[in-house]
Amino acid sequence: MPAATPPYRLSEIARQDLLAIARWGDRHHGVTRSNRYRDALKSHFKALAANPLRYPTVDHIRPGYRRSVFGVHIVYFRITGDIVEIMAVLRAQDLETHLSGNTPA
Repeated sequence: MPAATPPYRLSEIARQDLLAIARWGDRHHGVTRSNRYRDALKSHFKALAANPLRYPTVDHIRPGYRRSVFGVHIVYFRITGDIVEIMAVLRAQDLETHLSGNTPA
């Protein structure tokens, strides 16, 4: 029996980021290509959870945060106990504004 993938969870901000990525991808690249990218991104989240210490810390952005690049996005996450929490999935937004929940419309 294969080992279980360590758990990860999405913050509410990360959930909103994924919805925005889906909408943008669907409009600009078509649903099929957009779905493939999101599926690959979710696989990347599992890889983060399996080996989170592989990715560099970014304490200058937020204490305890780590960062991983995936495609055109940067995944910000933190390790909380034995769970990897995906905090944000960003392209070129202002990180502080984005993570505070004050993302401009």
